[in-house]
Amino acid sequence: MDIINPMDIMEPINLSTFELDESQPFTSIEMAKLWATYMGNSMSTQILTYFLQHCEDEYIRKIVKNALTLSKDFKQRVEDFLKKEGVAIPVGFTQDDVNLGAPRLYEDDFYPQYIKYAAKAGLSLYAVAIPLVMREDVREFFVYANQCTTILLGQINNVIYDKKLIAKPPILPIPKTPDFINKQSYLNGWFGHVRPLHAMEITHLYDNIENNRTSKALLLGFYQTVRDEKIKALFKRGLEMTDKAVKQCVEKLQAENLPTPSFIDHLVTTSNNPPFSDKIMLFHKVDMFSMKIRSFGNSIAVNGRRDISALYLRTTTNVSLFVDDGANILIDKGWFETPPLAYDRT
Repeated sequence: MDIINPMDIMEPINLSTFELDESQPFTSIEMAKLWATYMGNSMSTQILTYFLQHCEDEYIRKIVKNALTLSKDFKQRVEDFLKKEGVAIPVGFTQDDVNLGAPRLYEDDFYPQYIKYAAKAGLSLYAVAIPLVMREDVREFFVYANQCTTILLGQINNVIYDKKLIAKPPILPIPKTPDFINKQSYLNGWFGHVRPLHAMEITHLYDNIENNRTSKALLLGFYQTVRDEKIKALFKRGLEMTDKAVKQCVEKLQAENLPTPSFIDHLVTTSNNPPFSDKIMLFHKVDMFSMKIRSFGNSIAVNGRRDISALYLRTTTNVSLFVDDGANILIDKGWFETPPLAYDRT
């Protein structure tokens, strides 16, 4: 299929009476999204640098290298924006947060699945920014970040499916005619007639399994190597919670004889020598568990069965408590950087 230039099908709009030039100060939206982008890519740069130290597979190494290149590029572009506006550059994460001499913690096959897990979170951030950002130069950056991340995800999927690192999504019967819902029982989940899962429910169950199995494997490596006992206890709780979330989603698909991704815990080595600081590991899990809340919200929005809605709501509550407890530890340790704030008029 030929790639279509959007301008070939859309008429240009003359904005001569309403110019959004680069002299406008940042709004709260530009500040928020650039700050979050800097923090996320600051973290990714350190983690991917370590992964590249321990990667032998030719194609997976290219994926890791491409992801690292994008993280460094996005981080530098955001830094340029902030400097230009006189905004303080966040501390983020530095070489002090990674030990490149630590032995391998994950096998090569883990890396593309981790990068997909992280890139989906980045794509969500960039996609949300595009319709909200008012300054054109900043909006163009997020369009650029969105396009680059989309291309990277395509490369990752090619490697994952070529190497058979995950079960392919379920195949459904092809609808021959349009149909309409005509019974309230369509919403049933526990009692009476319970209909088969529809395509959007299957999609989000599959997506949540894919995300959480990667999250669990990553967290297992963190649990093995973290030094602070309080953080270790939180990670253990996160492991149990994530394991349960995967099994509950798997159960829904397997009840209808649909294929499901399996756990990838075997891709974590037995090393207990920490390649990452406690700070970056805790921030990472608080950040990514926060993204789970958005993922579950998206899942609820397209769901039609009450039993599945209840599953997501229970899991969201547990994840929210984990994030709150993790944030409290970050604050107690002096590791929680403050995002840009409104004026304190009190």
